[in-house]
Amino acid sequence: MSVGEFSIGAARVNTYALVFYASGPLAKFLDGLRAELEPDHPAPRSHVTVLPPRPLPLGADAAQRQLEMQALEFHGFKAILGGVDSFGGTNVVYLSVAHGFHELHRMHRRLNQEALEYAEPFPYHPHITLAQGLTPERMPAALELARKRWEAYKGPRFFACDSWYFVQATADLRWVDLAEIHLPQGYAEQAG
Repeated sequence: MSVGEFSIGAARVNTYALVFYASGPLAKFLDGLRAELEPDHPAPRSHVTVLPPRPLPLGADAAQRQLEMQALEFHGFKAILGGVDSFGGTNVVYLSVAHGFHELHRMHRRLNQEALEYAEPFPYHPHITLAQGLTPERMPAALELARKRWEAYKGPRFFACDSWYFVQATADLRWVDLAEIHLPQGYAEQAG
């Protein structure tokens, strides 16, 4: 979805998140894989979450102002993806983040305060979700298929994490991009 786009008639709900979207051929592959693994569920664009979904008692405007101010504390980086795995007991299949894991943890720790503070139900673990909410019976086959597809994929396994997307949930289980917040220096600039 582009910034500000959402399903016609879908009401927005008080649930927000902060993400980095995957891009290019990698995003196309990941979006297709998620659609293959979960054909009956609307899937958001492939992303790694910095702040998992949360209500914002102080409102979206206060949270966005905090994000814009705190963006100056960070620099863009390259996320390199690792292997396919699953979270025990949740029926979630995901791709691990092999490089960028510590940067994401640092962002999460620093941002989860003030207007964005939330007591999350699970420990923060950066990843890209490939399937969630699978039945226990479908889980082994989905995990095996995801591993097979990822092993066969020959494209890039990294993407730039240089713009946060502040997103809001809708009642029809989709996400709206509220703002794109650029980090002051991307990873490509750091290499030069």
